[in-house]
Amino acid sequence: MSRSLNKVMLIGNVGNDPEIRATSSGARVAKLSVATNRSWSDRSGQQQEKTEWHRLTFFGRLVDIVEQWVKKGDRLYVEGRIEYSQTEGEGGTKYWTAIVVNEMVMLGSSSAGAGGGGAPAAGPSASGSAQPPVTEADDDLPF
Repeated sequence: MSRSLNKVMLIGNVGNDPEIRATSSGARVAKLSVATNRSWSDRSGQQQEKTEWHRLTFFGRLVDIVEQWVKKGDRLYVEGRIEYSQTEGEGGTKYWTAIVVNEMVMLGSSSAGAGGGGAPAAGPSASGSAQPPVTEADDDLPF
């Protein structure tokens, strides 16, 4: 059998305060979005920039850390895997792409210099334990 790899590493800024939910089985899940930016010069020499938004999902003890420490504007380093899912609804099929995070390092807060009380620049670092992914039946509210 051949090996495969599904690994994502991101450094970006949190775009929304975390949303904490419980699945039908009682497991807690945290979700938030992180923005990454890239810039380049086009053929005419004009500077271009593009922002990509990534949906992050946290399980296990990472949920507690995210709930306590992570706020909109914070800078995070995360590692995880890509998961694709879909839901069927009145509007048709909706497709979702998420990063299921298993490691996180807080790199600082954009509000720390403004007295925002964000997490310290050398904030918590944690690895999550292996958890089964939330199925759409457990998590019917995409966010």
